[in-house]
Amino acid sequence: MESAQFNAFVAQAVGQDDALAREIRASVVAGVRGHADLMRRSRCDANWVMASRRLKGLAESFGLDELVALADVAIEGAPGDPRVLLDIERHLADF
Repeated sequence: MESAQFNAFVAQAVGQDDALAREIRASVVAGVRGHADLMRRSRCDANWVMASRRLKGLAESFGLDELVALADVAIEGAPGDPRVLLDIERHLADF
């Protein structure tokens, strides 16, 4: 569902330019992976929260509501929570 929502969002922004749509999608996926990696490598609460907030901002920018919700769980939860990281990875795989 969220992938369709994202595709519609991108299509509205770029029209029929499939190459640009693929590039945007790849950039968003790379950004999510990068923020998740920063979360995984966080060694303090501040770094965890910063990476989680960046993930949330990226997700909000593209209308990825489910990912926003996962980022909120991370922000409110315990730093390094493996369940949150696994949920983000699963979400990305489904995306």
